Amino acid sequence: MRLSLRRSILVAVVLCACSAAVCQTAAPPAHKPIPWKQYCQSDGGFCFRYPNSWEVLSDTLAGHGVVIAPAQKQDRTLWDEITVAMVAPPPEGDEEGIGLDGVIQQASSGLRETGQSFETLQRQQRTVDHKPAQLLKVQYREKSTGRDWIEELVFIEGPDNEIYSVALKCAPENLARREPVLNGVLGSWNLPEPEPPAVAPDEELPVQPDPPVKPVPANPSPH
Repeated sequence: MRLSLRRSILVAVVLCACSAAVCQTAAPPAHKPIPWKQYCQSDGGFCFRYPNSWEVLSDTLAGHGVVIAPAQKQDRTLWDEITVAMVAPPPEGDEEGIGLDGVIQQASSGLRETGQSFETLQRQQRTVDHKPAQLLKVQYREKSTGRDWIEELVFIEGPDNEIYSVALKCAPENLARREPVLNGVLGSWNLPEPEPPAVAPDEELPVQPDPPVKPVPANPSPH
């Protein structure tokens, strides 16, 4: 009986030791965060962050935007890329801004002309940098190349009714790899607060003359 009890205790100890070893070996290694770098427009416009492995390819929209992408093997015209830009400037005078609905309508019309088998996959209201935004996600086949594309465009309305866009264009089979980068760009996109104007030195106030002092008699006369 004692021998059996000892064997049971020994088996229990071995099992616990094995379980601890399995737990230690099964723990996944800690992944280092992917380093990202920041881009800001030189004229004080929007800023955003993107992966170190991506590069700024070119300016677009007369300097109001920028195209970023990772290095890829195929022809440059077939690369996946993200474009960040101001697509509608602030209205002037009594003009009315195009608004998010208007810019999405224009974007949809342009994409329909560029491609065939056009399909809207998603349209959704969002908020980016505490500003109203809308998402438009479409799929189409480009007429000139016969290549299938997915474009995921997020339009953001700025404080002066200007419209910005953060747009991913990629092959459908690459969407799962590129979408996290798009989300990271959107999560970091912001319009820096304008610096307060320099405070001018206070103007010197005119010196006011001191009020006249009444002389006090040295020996006042008794009453």
